[in-house]
This record gives sequence, C-alpha cells and structure tokens, in this order.
Amino acid sequence: MAGYDLPAYWPDAEYSQFVDSTGLRWHVQIRGQGPDLLLLHGTGASSHSWVPMARLLSSDFRVIAPDLPGQGFTELAPPPQCSLAGMSRAIGGLLNDLNASPRVIVGHSAGAAIAASLCLRGSFNPQAIVSINGAMLPFGRAAAPVFSKAAQLLAASPVFTQLVALHAVPRKPVERMLRQTGSSTPEEMIRCYRELLGNPRHVAATLRMMANWDLEQLEVNLDRLHPSLSLLVCDNDSVVMPEQGEELVRRVPGSVLHRIEGLGHLGHEENPEWFADQVRSVFRPE
Repeated sequence: MAGYDLPAYWPDAEYSQFVDSTGLRWHVQIRGQGPDLLLLHGTGASSHSWVPMARLLSSDFRVIAPDLPGQGFTELAPPPQCSLAGMSRAIGGLLNDLNASPRVIVGHSAGAAIAASLCLRGSFNPQAIVSINGAMLPFGRAAAPVFSKAAQLLAASPVFTQLVALHAVPRKPVERMLRQTGSSTPEEMIRCYRELLGNPRHVAATLRMMANWDLEQLEVNLDRLHPSLSLLVCDNDSVVMPEQGEELVRRVPGSVLHRIEGLGHLGHEENPEWFADQVRSVFRPE
C-alpha cells in the first residue's frame, strides 16, 4: 500500500509484518519465543520506540509491538476508532487474529491507558501491566474539552498537518521537541521520529487520537484493575509529571511504584536495560 512501506533504514525491519485486522492494515513487529509480551507505544510514536527493549526481551518472550492506528505504518482509522475504547477494541481484535494472549502488557504514556482499558474491558487477563510514564489520569481536567475540540479542528485540516510535517522534517525542530520531553534521545530513535513527523498521515492520526481521548471513564474504574500494576516513573519526565505515578499508586490497589533518576518521558529509549529488567521482574512462569 503506497505510503505505508518501511524505509530501508527502519530499525529491525526483518521482524516487521503487515496484518489485516479490524478493517485496518497494521504494521507489527514480532520477535522471540515464549510467553506473549505486548508493547503499546504512546501518542505520536510507533513500535520503533520499543526496539531497544525488544532486542533485550526477545530471549524471554514473544514480543509483539504494533503501531497504533494511523501512527507509524498502520493504516489510519476513522475518528471513533481513535478513542480509548476504539483503540482497545482494535488492539484486542488484532491480538485475537495473531492468536496472542499477553502474559504481560507494557504501555508507555497513552499506551498504558490502552493496556488498562484492555484489561478492564475483559479482553485479556495478563499477570501484570507495566506502565512507563503512564498517562492514565486526565490532564488539566477543566481544560481537557477545549484541547480536545482544538485537536479535532486541527486534525480535520490537511493544510495544517502538511505544514506541521514539513516543519518537522529538519533535524533541529525534532531534536528540540524530543529534548522538551526531558529525555536525551539516541540517534537511532531521532531518525525514526524525523520520518514519522514528516508524514502528514502520522501527524493527522496523532491529532485524531488527542481529539478523541477521554480518560475520565478509565479513571473511575482504575480501582477494579485486576492485574498487578507496576508504575515506572522517570524523574525528569516533563510530559507526564512524576506526581501522577504517586497519585496512581495511592489509588490502584496492589500497585507498586519505581522511580528512576536522570531519565525523561522517553526513558525506555535512553536506558532500555533497566526497563527490560523491570518487565522480567513482574513475570511469573507457570
């Protein structure tokens, strides 16, 4: 499909598959053998964000890392499918088509909210959810409807998304954006973000996800979350404040908080070894 082909330099492209499921053509990277481990990236990223960790974890798990709808190299979904509930249903359908039953689900930022939603919907019952700088509580509750409406308008404007993409292609704006997350991003990752942010479809999908994102229903049901929840929080995160992890550990029964110094919102890209060890620590072989 034109516009969805991987660049020749895309990291670990030999593990990439294109899968037709839930009315979409998905890009998924699958590697390793063993119990299923699902990795869900955050808003505006793609499965590339997991490559450093996936390389380490493929000796212990079958690692499944999809691109969310419209992001990376997965086909753009209609707006209702870009909501939290819509993405959860779509991910559940994809996993069923892959005959996958994750024993551990790892979510970064908004991916952590999708992981929790999958379990609260009863789609899957993993042993554990690992949240990396998870965005699981509403941002600025009073302002959320305003930002949602603004994102809806911008996502509907092809001129705006083209302008954003054209601005993002040069290296300096992308590096500046990544630094603002509090992270020092490796070169391999910077190259991938430049590719993604230069793609108007990816930009439109990111805005569409923001426009349809509603965490209020998730928030009121978090106390019913059954799998153990491991909250991994980076002290330098300037996107999801570390205080959100502290609030979550107070509100979610049985959850555990681990903080690491010197890393930002993309900490799992900066120090994949520490995060891979945390994932291994929550898994209990049966």
